[in-house]
Parts: sequence; structure tokens; C-alpha cells
Amino acid sequence: MAKQTAMSETFREFLRKIGSGRHTSKDLSRTEAKAALAMMLHQQATPAQIGAFLISHRIKRPTGEELAGFLDAYDDLGPSLPPLPNNPPVVVFSVPYDGRSRTAPTLPLTALVLATVGCPNLMHGGDRMPTKYGVPMIDLWQGLGVDWTQRSLLSIHQVLGKTGLGFIYVPEHFPLAQGLVEYRDQIGKRPPLATTELMWHPYTGKPHLIAGFVHPPTETTMREAFTLRGTQQFTTVKGLEGSCDLPRDRKAIIGTHSPENDPPWQRLILSAKDYDLGGPEVPYDSMDQLIAQMQAVLQGQTCELMPAVLWNAGFYLWHVGKCASLNTGIQTAETLLLNGSVGQTLRQVQEILSAL
Repeated sequence: MAKQTAMSETFREFLRKIGSGRHTSKDLSRTEAKAALAMMLHQQATPAQIGAFLISHRIKRPTGEELAGFLDAYDDLGPSLPPLPNNPPVVVFSVPYDGRSRTAPTLPLTALVLATVGCPNLMHGGDRMPTKYGVPMIDLWQGLGVDWTQRSLLSIHQVLGKTGLGFIYVPEHFPLAQGLVEYRDQIGKRPPLATTELMWHPYTGKPHLIAGFVHPPTETTMREAFTLRGTQQFTTVKGLEGSCDLPRDRKAIIGTHSPENDPPWQRLILSAKDYDLGGPEVPYDSMDQLIAQMQAVLQGQTCELMPAVLWNAGFYLWHVGKCASLNTGIQTAETLLLNGSVGQTLRQVQEILSAL
């Protein structure tokens, strides 16, 4: 009890620092931010303190240094997959954990296309989550017959190595983080932890992080945190509902950072109309309808979701270096879908997971 009280007193100093008002609040150092999040993850701060911290930090707005500290805590306390044999680059897609509610996601199909051409990629997330309670990635995969729940990290690593696909399921693989989910509902707002999740890569090899975002200041803050942490390979996407899915009804705004670029940070502005793939975004109406649309795409059938899949899969094939141009990427994605190769990758994932 004395130890808990001492911890609460320590945390109160962090809370006092960030929560003293617009004019007198102060930013945490990277070390302080790491300690604060570690105490919240371990529930060493009281529930009242955790709720107050999350809402105060949202009002203050996190700094790049604070986000770097949060990510340090995730590195220490969260799960991570070891490098694959030969240590190939692994694309890590990071999207809002509270899902999508207005537009149809295409990321699982993009991931399958990348895996089909030998580009391993990893996702992470949980179940339906406040504040949005939109469709999470885990539900989409289950709708496609792939259940990433009730799997050990070793199994996920094996599937990633054999098929090029993996998924870190937070409720099982990172229960400390799952313990903070209820606070999101209680405060009624996305806390800065939602930004931390967009920057997290639970892979210790060579990750290429792709993070979705909505508001431009978020991208700036993420870049600051990546710089502090020495992250070399990352992409930011002003995607649909903060996801990594490129829009088709407006220009896609993308940022890329790579040591191979000159300069390392570059901006891409792309329009689907220039590639005859523009149009209104496909609405999300129901899970059953969305899964039926995804299955139609996997069977090479013409449907309203196909242009969105070709636009996204084609871009990422080009962006990760599997195709020499965006046009070639789009053509390659279409060929792989029409000839059944992507569907075969899905069946392989299903079979290996069933065997495990």
C-alpha cells in the first residue's frame, strides 16, 4: 500500500505538470513521458489520475518528445516479433484502433497483394474500441476466414515468415495496453495513446512503418518523435478516416522518409483520377456487404470496391519497391487478383493458421 501511495504521488507530479492550464502547463521530458505511461500501463497510478492525465494531455497536445517517451515504454513493456530469417524489411501498417464507420476499408486486400509478391507485412490492433467503435481490422480478417486471436507470438512469427502476413492482437499480446481501453470510453475522447499506436512497430528487424493520420499537426509531431528515436524508414498517409487507405475522391497526401531519398523527407501528392481510378469513396454499410465485396475482388469480379483496391494495392506495390512505377503497380495488382494468386495467398494463410 505504501508503494502504491508513493507511485501515486510521483504520478501526481506528472499530472500537475501537464494539467495546470493552457498558460502554465509544461511538457514532459522523454524520460518523464516514458515513466508516466509505464505507471499507467501497470495501473500504478489511480484510476482518477489516469483519466485526468489522458484528458489533460489531449487538451495540452502531445509533443514529439513525449510521444517518443511513450514509444519507449511500449518497446519495454509491449510485445515484439524478432527479425525474420535473412532480416527482410517488414511493412508495418498502423491504423486507428477504433476502426472505420463511414468508408469501406481495403487494407486486408492490400496486405494480401503485398504478401503475394513476397513483401511481408504486419498489422496490430484490437476489438471494437471507443470512441468510434468502428470496424477494426481483426473483424475484417475474421470475415475473410483468418482468425488472429488465441495465437501465441511464436505462431504469429511463424505465419509471418511463411506467408508474409502477421497480426499483433492487443487483447492477448499486449494486455497492459488493453487495460487502458476502458478509459477511452469514460473520457469520451481519443487520448494521445491513439497517436502512439499509429507510430508503434512491434517488430525488431527492419520495419517500414506506414502510419495513417487525419490532422496535419499530427504528422508534424510524429515526424519529430521519429527523428528523436532514429526511425529511418516511415511513411505517413492522410488516409480515409485516418487509415493507410488512400482516398479516391480527393488528392492523396503522402509523406515518405528514407535514407535512400535525397532529401530524406519527401512529399507525394497523387490523384486517382490521373490513373482512371478516381470516384466516390465506397461507403461502409454493413460487415456482410463489405465481406461480400472483398470476396468478389478476390475472385476477380467487377464490383465497386475493385478500383479502390487497385489504387491502394498498386500504390503500395510501387512504394515498397516491388514495381518500377505506379502504373505497373496497378497493372500488377489487377493481374494478381484476376489470376487468383491473391486468393491463393489467403487460402495459404488459412491453412497454416489451422495447422497451428
